Amino acid sequence: MSSSEPIVRSRQTEKEVNGVSTQVVCTEFSNYIFIVLTQYGKMGTLISVTPDTRSNDISTPAFSTKVLLGKDEPLTHVCAKNLATFVSQEAGNRPVLMGLSLKDSSIDAIKQMKEIIRSCKVW
Repeated sequence: MSSSEPIVRSRQTEKEVNGVSTQVVCTEFSNYIFIVLTQYGKMGTLISVTPDTRSNDISTPAFSTKVLLGKDEPLTHVCAKNLATFVSQEAGNRPVLMGLSLKDSSIDAIKQMKEIIRSCKVW
């Protein structure tokens, strides 16, 4: 095994989103992509975003969300699905595990956060 290639690849960054400090950490595991997106400095709610294998069209699968830890609210599912779908698709339809702790979940903020996640691409 080469010592130059890390076993687990991870990237992180911090940017302002509508005046709120936002940190992102993206980590690639063999079976999942793990993303922590926080505006509170903690992991927050843990959500699993998985491609639905029962979908009729394999090229554009539907995605299921499930809150594993934390408060299970409809907005949590909407944000997680919007933020993680492109990651799963770019990573060969691998599931995404996402930690979300957001102060600003507006449409504009979510668009900016997607670009921050893209800047930390490890998949």
